[in-house]
Amino acid sequence: MTHYETVFILTPVLSDAQVEEAVKKVEDFLAESNAEIVAKENWGLKKLAYPIQNKRNGFYHLLEFKTDNNEVVAGLELMYKRDERIIRYLTVKLDKHGIDWAEKRRTKQKSQKSNA
Repeated sequence: MTHYETVFILTPVLSDAQVEEAVKKVEDFLAESNAEIVAKENWGLKKLAYPIQNKRNGFYHLLEFKTDNNEVVAGLELMYKRDERIIRYLTVKLDKHGIDWAEKRRTKQKSQKSNA
């Protein structure tokens, strides 16, 4: 199976319910496409490096998933383009070093949460 990581930025004018709905739409698309979601992270509202569509902030979300079908990424990015709530996205294929780094990041976050 091929590992992918996708980060998308939602417009900051959305309510919490609308943000959850947009994230759920992406997760449902991946589930319908028989992709396995490995990890998901909500990075929250962050300041953008530069304005996008006259917006200076955005809700960042990361999803890591595995799939055998390369068409899933094309369909996912088409969905991103059609959804007006998503202002930017990036999907990358992870190599073995990227997969190791993502696992280390997840275990580090779990240990930080358990220490808090």
